[in-house]
Amino acid sequence: MAAMAQTFDICIRGAGIVGRTLALLLARERLKVALVPAPAPASKAAADVRAYALNTASRQLLESLRSWPDAEHATAVRQMQVQGDQGGAVVFDAEPQGVDALAWIVDVPALEARLAEAVRFQPQVEVVDAPVAAPLTVVCEGRASSTRAEFGARFEVTPYAQHAIATRVRCEHPHGQVARQWFLPDGILAFLPLDGAEGNSVAVVWSVPQEQVASLMALPPDAFTEALQTASQQALGTLTLCADRASWPLQLAKADRWCGSTPAAGASPRSLGSWVLAGDAAHNVHPLAGQGLNLGLADVQALAEVLRTRDYWRSVADLRLLRRYERERKAALVAMGLATDGLQQLFARQEAPWQALRNWGMKGFERSGPLKDFVTRRAMGMR
Repeated sequence: MAAMAQTFDICIRGAGIVGRTLALLLARERLKVALVPAPAPASKAAADVRAYALNTASRQLLESLRSWPDAEHATAVRQMQVQGDQGGAVVFDAEPQGVDALAWIVDVPALEARLAEAVRFQPQVEVVDAPVAAPLTVVCEGRASSTRAEFGARFEVTPYAQHAIATRVRCEHPHGQVARQWFLPDGILAFLPLDGAEGNSVAVVWSVPQEQVASLMALPPDAFTEALQTASQQALGTLTLCADRASWPLQLAKADRWCGSTPAAGASPRSLGSWVLAGDAAHNVHPLAGQGLNLGLADVQALAEVLRTRDYWRSVADLRLLRRYERERKAALVAMGLATDGLQQLFARQEAPWQALRNWGMKGFERSGPLKDFVTRRAMGMR
């Protein structure tokens, strides 16, 4: 609906999971928020096959906003099995950590529906057709953001020679609440459990060399699932394709600046506002660690906290506040970016010494005890 003549504190461009979550967090602080959805696609979009692995911190955040999906659409992962290409293996278990789940595999359409419903009943948030004047504009438009360039931020992209292929399959055997990942000679394959504890469907994310994408996407369903069965070593038996396939290029990326000043939309040149980036508009990492959305949700939680705790006389557009957020989140991103990029590069090498090294490393990590526990808890969003 169109915005009436009223004043907004913050305009959020992008109404995906990250944008809606931020809108609800800011509304809780009695800030008036304008939320601008992306333009509707010209043609009917295919069904969304995405599923995200969310950690404990993300779950707690979404529960605080009453937007956590039901158990059927947020499947608890009790174990994660990671297989190398020459016998290396690592198994992560929830029980030794004293928790019920390492993560939850969340159905994206279900989560988006819960957030949309929460926004609809939040009087501090108004969904508008186009950007409006506000002291602060938050860009949550994703990796293809046009506003980021409009505000003069450069997006420094390092493309991987891989694309992700995503779909969903029904399996002959139940998934048993186990997330499975295979580091293969020519890619990385993940099976993420869906449909609750007793389910036998999984979300598939298959990172493959870019030269293989067209042929895999063109395979008939039976031939595609046969390729999946081979790559997954028949771990869940016979597979049946139950969704369309989607693909996109993979990249490591980060904006050079995450905040700045800009003339407020519709205002005089002397009336300065500020902008700030969050989520995939600010950074992209490889999906192998399943941390992309967790990073985006941590961004908006940090931004909302910086604004919540500001001195009463500071505007939400104060660049000191926004730079504090930028420093905090860039520091958090460094370790995750290095880890995911390092693993991707390590497993992309096919020379025998590199194969031996990475599988030796996996075996050593599996026996590392405290180090393995530390890494597990960090990935879960716990200290």
